[in-house]
Amino acid sequence: MLQGKVLVAQGGGPTAVINQSMVGVALEARRFSAVTNVYGARHGVRGIVNEDFVDLSQETAENLEAVAATPCAALGSTRDKPDLPYCQNILNVLKAHGIGTFFYIGGNDSSDTLRIVAEEARKAKYALTCIHIPKTIDNDLMVNDHTPGFGSAARFVASAFAGIDLDNEALTGVYVGVIMGRHAGFLTAASALARRYPGAGPHLIYLPERVFDTNKFLADVKRVNDQYKRCVIAVSEGIHDADGTPIISKLAGPNVERDAHGNVQLSGTGALADLLTDKIKNDLKIKRVRGDTFGYLQRSFLGCVSDSDQREAREVGSKAVQFAAFGKGDGTVTMHRIGNYAIDYRFTKLEEVAGKTKVMDDSMIASNSCDVTEAFLNYCRPLVGSTMPVATRLRSNPVAKILAK
Repeated sequence: MLQGKVLVAQGGGPTAVINQSMVGVALEARRFSAVTNVYGARHGVRGIVNEDFVDLSQETAENLEAVAATPCAALGSTRDKPDLPYCQNILNVLKAHGIGTFFYIGGNDSSDTLRIVAEEARKAKYALTCIHIPKTIDNDLMVNDHTPGFGSAARFVASAFAGIDLDNEALTGVYVGVIMGRHAGFLTAASALARRYPGAGPHLIYLPERVFDTNKFLADVKRVNDQYKRCVIAVSEGIHDADGTPIISKLAGPNVERDAHGNVQLSGTGALADLLTDKIKNDLKIKRVRGDTFGYLQRSFLGCVSDSDQREAREVGSKAVQFAAFGKGDGTVTMHRIGNYAIDYRFTKLEEVAGKTKVMDDSMIASNSCDVTEAFLNYCRPLVGSTMPVATRLRSNPVAKILAK
């Protein structure tokens, strides 16, 4: 039964549509007369332990709708990865405020946090319902066909590479774009979505689902550059060698950066793009080589949001509230593709998603390990929205030369 006070929080990396899910929770929960307050925790679980709450019950529907259409995390987020004592502190605060339902919007780590909190509540015999709402641009949550946030990020990546390819065709050279994705290559693979013509880039796509061999990479670049006199490359930040060592670690050596969790810092510094472009310049003697790191750009880019992503992000928030009202207990909302393209929202045990990572299926990756298949493109197209921009070329009807022999 949904009653009393409910709490919603946002965790992990922001997305272009995470606010749709938060507003979906707030507006749907306010429809139930037994709900007295809808609270939002500022900066995720850190805001909970700090008792930093805002009362979303006092927000107008008009303002909530405007926030829903705004990218990034309106409540603020956190990268905290709570251990057991941290989760026990979360539960103590929830108990003190009399919160009976906790909705947490996030990815793998967020779902695992919710699992621990739910277990501790059961041990303490405290009546708490914990429901996870999926979100991640990495698209790496188990059970789900895809996750809210990915479609808009994929739309940005595809649009950006379409523009990059036009630029590279006008002023030829080699371009390397590094895209987020530590273990799953979905977002990097999306760079291929806007290709329309033979010879269009990206010509090479490298994913963490496959071993990255530096010598093969250089041979691939030389082959493409010899053929087209240019080369556009999409690289996942998580590329690694046969031993699982991140390529950035091999190229950067002891100077590699690490994040707060001890993980190798992959794309945030721009180092991988710089190291790969230097390798191409030095080994292949190609003069015009450029590299970019997309970093935060793909997460919350204003004006490049997928309409289907927005719609589905709102739905998972609303469905989470409905599942709580139906007395489903602790769990996560999961998204399942049916028919030509429709989404069925189901309720799944937290244990099936928490702390696990989904990667691209082999059928989506080309046999040469540096491109994607039509199966991936067909999977991804409905997710990036109905009005994907396209790039068009001149027909190039040549005029006969007079002076040249």
